[in-house]
Amino acid sequence: MDINQLKETISPFFWVEHNNSFSVCLNVGSYKQEIFDVRADDGFEGNGYDWDSLAHVFLEEKRPDLTNSIRFDPEGSMFCAYSSDGVQLKEFILDFKKACENEVLINDLFSRAELDGL
Repeated sequence: MDINQLKETISPFFWVEHNNSFSVCLNVGSYKQEIFDVRADDGFEGNGYDWDSLAHVFLEEKRPDLTNSIRFDPEGSMFCAYSSDGVQLKEFILDFKKACENEVLINDLFSRAELDGL
């Protein structure tokens, strides 16, 4: 898959290449907000930290083979995953995006997400 096809496939996530690493990010708030709204009473808002919690559950349950190479650096308004291994980060984001588009799967995964810091 070439870089343009990757960017189109993972949108609204976006791919960033650095000197020695790669990142995939999401400006939160407009994509799949309904996932987080379901657990608003639990304190979830749909911010970058909430996406981080969801991504951790996905990684642990669906792609444990990638847990040693994928790292996260969320902010309030942005979700960000990064790795020095571009191939593994591509595998992660392609599978994570596919999971996000599967309403039953993503809601099931999110049911086990914990608020940041808990």
